[in-house]
This record gives sequence, C-alpha cells and structure tokens, in this order.
Amino acid sequence: MTATMKAFVMHGIGEVGIIDKPIPRPSPNDAILRTTAALICTSDTHTVAGAIGPRTDLTLGHEAVGVIHELGQAVAATGMFRIGQRVAVNAITPCCACDNCQRGYSSQCGGMLGGWKFANTKDGSMAEYFHVNDAIANLAPIPDGLSDEQAAYCCDMLSTGFVAAEFGNIPIGGSVAVFGVGPIGMMAIVGARLRGAGLVIGVESRPDRTSMARKFGADLVVDFTKEDPVEAIRKATGGAGVDTAIEALGSPTTFAACVSATRPGGTISNIGYHGDGDTVPIPRLDWGVGMSDKTIRTALCPGGSERMGRLMRLIRNGRVDPLAMTTHRFKFADIKCAFTMMQTKEDGMIKPLSTFG
Repeated sequence: MTATMKAFVMHGIGEVGIIDKPIPRPSPNDAILRTTAALICTSDTHTVAGAIGPRTDLTLGHEAVGVIHELGQAVAATGMFRIGQRVAVNAITPCCACDNCQRGYSSQCGGMLGGWKFANTKDGSMAEYFHVNDAIANLAPIPDGLSDEQAAYCCDMLSTGFVAAEFGNIPIGGSVAVFGVGPIGMMAIVGARLRGAGLVIGVESRPDRTSMARKFGADLVVDFTKEDPVEAIRKATGGAGVDTAIEALGSPTTFAACVSATRPGGTISNIGYHGDGDTVPIPRLDWGVGMSDKTIRTALCPGGSERMGRLMRLIRNGRVDPLAMTTHRFKFADIKCAFTMMQTKEDGMIKPLSTFG
C-alpha cells in the first residue's frame, strides 16, 4: 500500500483544503523532505485567486524547511547529505544546468519564471512531506544555532527583499523608497541598509506595518492615505527624488509612483507580483518621455543552496532578525484558518508560521 500524507491544496480557483496524497518518491537527482515548519505567502493567496490559472488539488506553499526523509540515488552517492539532516530549500529551485541558469538567470530556469516550480508546475511544500528537484543545487543545510523558523524566512522573504536592494544600484549613502511594506518590503528595507543606503523611506498606511518598518530601519514612513507619496519623497530628498525606488506590492499604481519618485539616472527595482491586468503603465512625463536614464530592473526570488547559505549566515551573525514578522502561529491541522486570515490580513497578520508534527 502506498504511504500517504496530509497536504494543503488548491482544489480550484477560490477553493482550498487538506487532503491525503501519496508521499512523493525521489528520482536519482532529487530528495524528499519531512516538513517541520512553513510560512504562508501572499503569493499563495494570489495563486488561489487564479493569478496563474486553474489548478486541481495543487499543493500550495514554497517557504518550508524540514529534515531529509529520502535521497535520490545520485544525491546519496555524493555523501553531501544524510537522512535526518535539517535543510532549507528556497522557493525557487533551479536546475543550475540549463542555458538561462548558466547565463546567471537561475530564477528563469528553463524559461521565463521557470525556476518557480513549487505550487506552480509541481506540488508545493505545504504538506507533511515535499519533493525537491535537483537536490544537490537546492538543499541548504541549516547551521546549528539557527531555528527552523529563522531558516524558513530565507526561502523567500529575505531572498526576494534583498534582491530588490541588490538590483537597485544603491550608492553608498544613497536614498531609497520602498513602496509596500509587507514582509518583502520590510526585508527590502533591511537590504537597502545593508547595501549602504543613507536614507530609507517606506510607503505604507497600516500602523502595525509602519511601526515594524521603523524597527527594521526605515528612517521615514509615508502614509499614502494622508499625503501624496511621490511629493512626500521629493520633499524628503530636497526635490530630487530617490536614487532607488523599490516596488514591493505588485500594483500598477505603485509601479507608476516608483517611476515618478525616482530621480534621473535612478533605478526602479520591481519585486512586486503583478497578478492582475494585461499591462503595467509607465508615466510618460516622469519617465522623461523615455529619455530620463531611469533603469527598470525586475527580479524573481533568487534560489539555490549558495544563496540560502549566505542568507542564513546573515541571520546567524546578527545582521538581520526576521522573527518579528511572525505575528501568528498555527499547527498544520489549522492551516486553512491561517490561510483565510492571510487572504484578508485579519487581526493584523503579517506572516503566519505553521509547524508540523
């Protein structure tokens, strides 16, 4: 008889639940993890709302850590990993062998957004066990002294937030505006400070997020419901605009505001998930009618074990502590309740943690 597990799935657009599924088995280059901790991401709610089209009983989730349950033959033969070892896996799991990976764009593995496999082209990690493709490239051992919860934040929140700063071309002492201070935006604030920003401005309206943005290092937080954020940013920068504007929400309005708030020669760094509509507008005049020397960079969460190891090193050595973002904790049996709260951000939810076993 095939062994089974519990998995949190998208039955169809707008429908979720827990069902039984067979415990996956690894091919020679893969691995199976027994999940110990996982986070729910807003992008999971986008998926259930239909952002990537219909799915049937697709396991959700892409921010999970666990212990090695089974190794594929080729992976086991390397001696790099052992059964029972604690490991983290990034939300993006590239092959590290295809043309795009070899060109340095591993998030686009095999094609545009192709590194995004969990809860997209294969089952995700919000289950008692989950499958990891190309395990040698994607299993990242969790160092002693780092909790599973801390490591789970490296899977997406740190990696995505930090790449916004990395791609933002932030000069030492430069100015940065982060539009949308959810968990990704908060880590973009931390990333901007790590990259040497001298002024970091958050754009947010929720008081709880405003307070946390300051905790993570924002020098100023603009409430867009009370004032025009572009004008406020220009005022804070002596009329110039910021060197770097980070779009961390995925909204046409905030993307346009990023273009407007950036000074000539600056960079718009987009990590927002634009899940609706066919186009994203660029304000023509604030773009200098196409000739303002403004650069637009985009990124999908960088994956791979090397990236994960570096992110965990930052936590271990005290450069960042993401645990303040965990506002709610649930057992896996209550994951449907956690997901519903994440959809509405009920009770001031920022990031919910689910534990297994």
